[in-house]
Amino acid sequence: MSRLSIGQVAKQAGVTVEALRFYEKQGLLTPAERTAAGYRYYEAEVVRRVRFIQRAKALGFALKQVAELLNLRQSRQTSCAEVKRVAQGKMADIDQKLADLQQMRAGLARLAARCDLDGALGECPLLDALDQLHANEALG
Repeated sequence: MSRLSIGQVAKQAGVTVEALRFYEKQGLLTPAERTAAGYRYYEAEVVRRVRFIQRAKALGFALKQVAELLNLRQSRQTSCAEVKRVAQGKMADIDQKLADLQQMRAGLARLAARCDLDGALGECPLLDALDQLHANEALG
């Protein structure tokens, strides 16, 4: 099996060298072998693992969740149902974030609708609402 330098892995996986060091520190990658001079060398398979991490992150998984997915992937006992459970949990998180964003947008739209384009800046309801101590009440 061929060994790759950290720069080669980074290039093939489309990440930075710093990202690889970070993933290693976080336990997402097995620490690389080191040469006598201290250079990191990885097995070629690590490129696939880094791409997996990147795709999982792109879907919104936090690093802790990525680690869980990696562990599920490596376990011979894992069923597809377990992986589906993790994915459904992530979808529920996304649904909650979407609902929160919709509420934020609705509150902002209400405030923006109250703005008088010809009014003085000192009388801007949007800025007044943001300036209030209890701005959440103004947005709700």
